[in-house]
Amino acid sequence: MSFRSTEPLNVLHINQSDIACGGACIAAYRLHKGLLENGNNSRILVGKATVQDERIAEISLKPKIEKLLFQVTFRAGLNFVNLVSSFDLPNHPFYQSADIITFHNLHNGYFNYLAMPDLTKNKPAIWYLHDMWSFTGHCAYSFDCDRWQSGCGQCPYPETYPYIRRDATWLEWRLKKWVYERSNLTIVAPSRWLTHQARRSILNHFPIFHIPCGIDTDAYRPIDCSESRRKLGIPLDRKVIMCGALSFSDSRKGGDLLVKALQRLPASLKEEAILLTMGNCSELITQDVNIQSINLGFVSNELDKSIAFSSADVFLFPTRADNLPLMLQESMACGTPMVSFNIGGVPDLVRPNITGYLAAPEDVDDFCLGIVNLLEDSEARAQMSQNCREIAVKEYSLGIFINKFTELYRQALAR
Repeated sequence: MSFRSTEPLNVLHINQSDIACGGACIAAYRLHKGLLENGNNSRILVGKATVQDERIAEISLKPKIEKLLFQVTFRAGLNFVNLVSSFDLPNHPFYQSADIITFHNLHNGYFNYLAMPDLTKNKPAIWYLHDMWSFTGHCAYSFDCDRWQSGCGQCPYPETYPYIRRDATWLEWRLKKWVYERSNLTIVAPSRWLTHQARRSILNHFPIFHIPCGIDTDAYRPIDCSESRRKLGIPLDRKVIMCGALSFSDSRKGGDLLVKALQRLPASLKEEAILLTMGNCSELITQDVNIQSINLGFVSNELDKSIAFSSADVFLFPTRADNLPLMLQESMACGTPMVSFNIGGVPDLVRPNITGYLAAPEDVDDFCLGIVNLLEDSEARAQMSQNCREIAVKEYSLGIFINKFTELYRQALAR
């Protein structure tokens, strides 16, 4: 295949959903929209579509046969290999019109990774990693386990997502390795941490690049604090502590750690604070901390999120494992300092004494100390707010993200 660098790109994205399933979907959709705005052709094949758009289509599954196969493969401890419909994707018009493929999250019950050699035989593919699943024996995050470097087996976390009924992680790891030896892939990771992990994994024979997710810094921006608080009914003289997650019921998001940290705040600070929560299951956080609370629920509108971040003095993100959390990017773009744990890709965004406070992993007392330090030092907080906005614009703007990916697509096509 010959490809001139001036030609528009024809890109196909394969992902679990279009925009409604968390950070990976939002990042992929932003890439899709950015490519279109730059004059390229971009389409998405998804497991679940929520947007009506001629450029987005659901993958047609084969429910009867795949359900029968699932009864065998799931009992054997193998996820997703029952999905034989993935082998039909080369016949889809979106695939046939594409020059290059971008894989995103492939582990949500809609795609069979065994089909990757067929899909990449005649078209190169970029795999934008959003977690560790591509190189482990089953899990999206391995926590303190490093068995994925040597072949998995004897899995210490079989219950973690994606759950396995039987420990066949040694076999899944080897199946993935076999697949990658027969596939044409370029690997991209959003965080420095995941880039480093990929280079130590069964993906290490592929080209591996670091490209952070982009964020629209015009949509996510600082809004006058007084105006933001007035819209949310928050008094100007209160200290606003904000936290958010897609769902606080997910243990990985550290809701239990957050509750313990908030409970340990000084009583005087609790009395003058308001806890602003955003996300599902927020009552799990607010019911036991003895702080006046406002629960916004699930918020998807960019302006509404910017108002919430702009009304807050500090944003808390108590994660146990993460790649490059989009909520931290959103907080940065709105100029809101952050407190989080020194985990995964979080340090790319939460930079000590620059954009926030990094606590030792799982250390609730240290996390609590970070909250107190930021709330009691208004001058440091103001400087961090300015730093957050400047770094978001300089390093994570959507234009930078699209330009880097466009260049990588052209390099892959030229090869």
